Amino acid sequence: MSSTADTIGSRGFSIKDFRKYKQEFTPISMITCYDYSFARILQMTDIDTVLVGDSLGNVIAGYSSTLPVTLDQMIYHTEIVRRGAPSKFLIADMPFMSYHVSIEDTLRNAGRIMKETGANAVKLEGGRDFRDTVGALVRASIPVMGHLGLTPQSVQKFGGYSVQGRDADSHRRILEDATILEEAGVCAMVLEKIPESLAREISESISVPTIGIGAGRGCDGQVLVLNDLLGMDESFNPKFVKRYANLSELCQRALQGFHREVRERAFPEERHAYS
Repeated sequence: MSSTADTIGSRGFSIKDFRKYKQEFTPISMITCYDYSFARILQMTDIDTVLVGDSLGNVIAGYSSTLPVTLDQMIYHTEIVRRGAPSKFLIADMPFMSYHVSIEDTLRNAGRIMKETGANAVKLEGGRDFRDTVGALVRASIPVMGHLGLTPQSVQKFGGYSVQGRDADSHRRILEDATILEEAGVCAMVLEKIPESLAREISESISVPTIGIGAGRGCDGQVLVLNDLLGMDESFNPKFVKRYANLSELCQRALQGFHREVRERAFPEERHAYS
């Protein structure tokens, strides 16, 4: 942890910049990343913030939901992303049931994340039901990012990954929850898979920035999973994802090229051998 601790305080984007960027109408970029190799690439870019999401359960572990992800897994992945991106503002998801039992358990779990990973903040899902939880974390000097709309840890309650906030009651509830989270002290909040009009209404009504994913153009920033925008999984094509590359195809071509050259004894060549 010494190398991680040595980097704290040297970052370009800080907690104060969330409100500053919103006030200056500067959109915030956020990327979800899970590993050291990609984190090293992120470190060399202008991306503002990095999220280690519990979506690693889907993307890395192949689970059908985020529910099986453990606190230890989140700590492991966040710590290795921090090693790869030492100067990025880093947020770690609190996984399912790590903040649901009691305030005491929540503080202990969030404290572990902060102490063991070098993260700058934690993110948790939900609105009014977690007002006191957010408040307790903030009072303990742990910055919190909120998450409203489609909250994947509630997939069993929602009955799937459908768009949230389309009917009048859920629209009003999400809007109210955004104000509740703001008052509880979140530094920002993710808005996932809600109508663009609702996201814009929330963004215009609160003082902390909103980071959209499938929430349209009215948010104060945007987040995508790195693997999605790089086209790592050809079978995953939700409406909200824009592919900026097609690495799945590129990787397949490279691997087939390696296989072919091994079969043909074209690799390794003399220049790849030691004397």
